[in-house]
Amino acid sequence: MDELEKLRLEAEYVFKEAKLLYSPDEVETVIERMAKEITVVLEDKNPVVLCLMIGAVIVIGKLLPQLNFPLQLEYVHATRYQGTTGGNIQWVRSPSIALENRTVLIVDDILDEGITLSSIIEECRRLNAAKIYTAILADKQIKKRRPLEKADFTGLTVPDRYVFGYGMDYKGYLRNAPGIYAVTKL
Repeated sequence: MDELEKLRLEAEYVFKEAKLLYSPDEVETVIERMAKEITVVLEDKNPVVLCLMIGAVIVIGKLLPQLNFPLQLEYVHATRYQGTTGGNIQWVRSPSIALENRTVLIVDDILDEGITLSSIIEECRRLNAAKIYTAILADKQIKKRRPLEKADFTGLTVPDRYVFGYGMDYKGYLRNAPGIYAVTKL
């Protein structure tokens, strides 16, 4: 059995044993609420919405159709997770739309340690964005200080555990899990 097959089987086991934290209906309700909150603040701002890849792809897909106002969509890809553990920020793709004097909404799946999202904010500042907002689906309740303590728009909170689903992954797998789960056994 090769390493990829071992990892797939591990992900299958993790999913089977995981604890459901939020059902798909609960997550969809939260995304709907977030869309309403974002609309109140940004509907007249002509924003650039930045999808932080790869984790935010499901969140943005659910959120965008509910933002019934003119906006531009762009994606960026910066990561510190090469496989399973955090490291230095690596930029895979910077924004190609000019952010100068624009309102920017950065959408991500989870606020964990806040390092990646803080780096994206700094890049937007460097590119002279007029105003920067952040929206996250899940805020992980970690005990240590983060460079970004909270997002402007937050969907739900998750415990300080390895979580997956709705874009959040387990070693590259389970982003497509129906709901948000916490790993219980490895």
